[in-house]
Parts: sequence; structure tokens; C-alpha cells
Amino acid sequence: MKHWFSDGALRTMIRNTAFLGSSNVVSALLGLLALSCAGKGMSPEMFGSLVVIQSYAKAISDFIKFQTWQFVVQYGTPALASNNLQRFSDVVSFSFGLDITSGVVAVLGGMLLLPFLSHSLGLGANDFWFAMLYCTLIPSMAASTPTGILRALDRFDLIAIQQATKPFLRAIGSVIAYFGDYGFAGFIITWYASNLIGGTMYWWFAARELRRINIHGALRPRLFNVAQRIEGAWNFVWTTNIAHSIWSARNTCSTVFVGIILGPAAAGLFKIAMTFFDVTGTPAKLLEKSFYPEIMRLDPRTKKPWLLGLRSALLAGTLGMLVALAVVVIGKPLISLVFGYKYLMAYNLILIMLSAIVVSMLGFPQESLLFMAGKQRAFLAAQSIASVCYITLLIALSHFFGVSGAAFAYLGGQCLDVLLSLIPTLRAYNNRHLLNLRVPEGVVND
Repeated sequence: MKHWFSDGALRTMIRNTAFLGSSNVVSALLGLLALSCAGKGMSPEMFGSLVVIQSYAKAISDFIKFQTWQFVVQYGTPALASNNLQRFSDVVSFSFGLDITSGVVAVLGGMLLLPFLSHSLGLGANDFWFAMLYCTLIPSMAASTPTGILRALDRFDLIAIQQATKPFLRAIGSVIAYFGDYGFAGFIITWYASNLIGGTMYWWFAARELRRINIHGALRPRLFNVAQRIEGAWNFVWTTNIAHSIWSARNTCSTVFVGIILGPAAAGLFKIAMTFFDVTGTPAKLLEKSFYPEIMRLDPRTKKPWLLGLRSALLAGTLGMLVALAVVVIGKPLISLVFGYKYLMAYNLILIMLSAIVVSMLGFPQESLLFMAGKQRAFLAAQSIASVCYITLLIALSHFFGVSGAAFAYLGGQCLDVLLSLIPTLRAYNNRHLLNLRVPEGVVND
């Protein structure tokens, strides 16, 4: 272990993770406070409608948007390592153009689909117009260029500030809505405003950092002309877009599917369980955010990035087991305290999903390693197979076993995802010497 932590890349990754972790602990607590106020301030049906509206907007955003943050890290980090600022500017401009285009398509698509899906989602006439309002947030949800810029520039401290600000605003607004008895309208307006302000902060931070390193004009949307100067740009963004759209159907859309099959009340229970799952899986997410930029500074033909991935997976898996144990001990009283006894069934769902926490944390480096090796299509194939199996399980088990069946389906989907991604990851490692990748000047060649 002492040898592990002598690795500068691992130390940098842990430092950045600590930045994000400090804000995420606060964010998780504030998020639970907001959900607690919403759960206690409304009936289970109204709470479920609020969850469905938010999940619908996020699902549309996740399904349409390009993973531009991954594109900025994949192509922009080596450009910065070789001090090629023009190349980095082109990468940001192309990424920004994709964000604008996908945002427009997503908001129009979400609004056009909503009249046909509102009845299936269990939304009444008043809820429908609130859902329409919430759809206007989709462009800010679909934009990830600023997060890519901040990760490539190693400004995880600014990401941490933004991640703490949004739940802080949501929690304050939810407390006001609860004690002021503003009902459904008060909560949804509060959640809307916190998302809008939080998304704007990302762009402000990114623009400020670009000016700091004397890059001007990068935040001008460009597509086709710039793409011709970035070899493999379209292949990368389309592959990652499709992979993330599939991920969206498997994860973000899960609450929507549960709402359609079992109703808003069941969707609310499943959302509480998913919130606990997201909170307990935070260490792996934080490690991934700092892991990807670090390995993009390394030569994929050497063992160094692969060993970093193995060590990071073992570290995350150990944390996952500790977190799962903590959830078993404090989960039930915490749900009773935060949400009330009427939502206590969510604890049973959490117990079913605990194993998925450890599995997903062990497998977190695989996506980044495959992208580093230029094997994004292999990752797409693994995601596609795992997601089709998961959606099939979700529909079937929810129908026969209710909301508990949905939790078992989620566990199965996570296990399939990690196992199927492991196959191309091992193959890429064994053939790493054959990787025909150009390593820019300044990238560590160890």
C-alpha cells in the first residue's frame, strides 16, 4: 500500500476525489433534507408526481445529450499536456456546438412527447403544466462541456463548489416550502430554480478558467469545420452518446418505468432507494471523475494506467463494502427519521440493492480504460447487451413482484454491466502493445 501511494497519479486522483468528496458529503445530506421536506410536506402521490417530473426531464436530457465532458477530457487533456492551446480551443468549440444542438433537440422532444406520456406517468392537468415548465431545464442538464473544461484544467475545487451550491439552494427552498405550506407548486419551483442556478455556475467557472489561461473565443459553437481538424471526433462523440443513451434507459429511466408500471407512489419509494444507492456509490463516482483525466496523461501502451485502474478499483471496492455495512446499520432508522414511517418499505429495496453498490464500485475504472484505449465501441456493445437484459428484467419482475422486483432487476443489471465490460477491458490490456495511438508530447511515457 505504501508503494501504491508513492504513485503521483494516484495521489493526485485521491486529492481531487477529496475535493469532490467534501462537497458531496454536504450535498448528500442537503439532498436528503430536501427529499425529507418534500416527502413530509406532500402526500405519497404528490411526492411521486414531483419525482416523476424531475426524472422525466433528466431522462430526456440523458437520452439525447452527447457526453461532451468525456470528449473534452479525451482530446483536450493531451492537448494541454503538449501546450497546444489552439487544439484545446477547437475541442471546446466543437463540444459547445454539440451541447447547444443536443439541448435544442432535447427540449423540443421532451415537450412534444409529454402530452402523449402524461397520462401513463400519472400526471394530472395541473402537474402537466409544471412538467412542461421543468422541460425548459433540459438544455442546462444536457450541457457537460464546462465540467469537461474544469476536469481537464484540474479545477476539481470549483466543481466541488458547484456541486454543493445546487443542493444547498434546493434544501433551503424545500425547508421554506415545507414550513410555509406551499405544497406541490412550492417544491417544484424550488427544485427548478436550484437546477437553473447550479447549471449557470458551471458555465461561469469554465469561462473564467479559459480566460485565465489566455484562451479566448473557445466558447463559440462550431461543428463541421472544427471536426475536420480533430481526427476521430465524430466517431467518439456518437459512440459515447449512444452508450450514454442506453445507460440512461437503464438507470435514469428506471424510475419512469416503475411509475408507468406500478404508479407514482411506487416510483416515489423506488426513488428513495435509488437516492440511497446514489449516495452510497458516491466514492466510485468521485474517483471516476478524477481517474479519467489522470490516465489520459499516461501512455496506454504501458502498464501504468492499467495498474492505476486496478488499484483504484480495489480501493473503491473496499469503500463500497464499508458503506454497505453502514447502510445496513443506520438505513432503517434514517429513513424513518428523514421520510417518515410511510416510506419505510424503501429500506427493503435498499437491502436488495446493496450488493450492486460493491459491484459497481469495483467496476468503475473499466469505462475510462476502454475510452483511453480507443475501445469505445466495445464498451457500447457491453452496455447494449447489459441494458437490454436489465430493461427486460425490470418490466417482468416489476409486473410480477412489484417494486421489490424492480430492485432485484437493478441488482442484476449492475452485475451484468460490470461483467460484460470486463471482457473487452482484459482484452485491451493484453493487446496494449498493439494500440496504434499517438501519444502527444508531454504525456507521461513510463
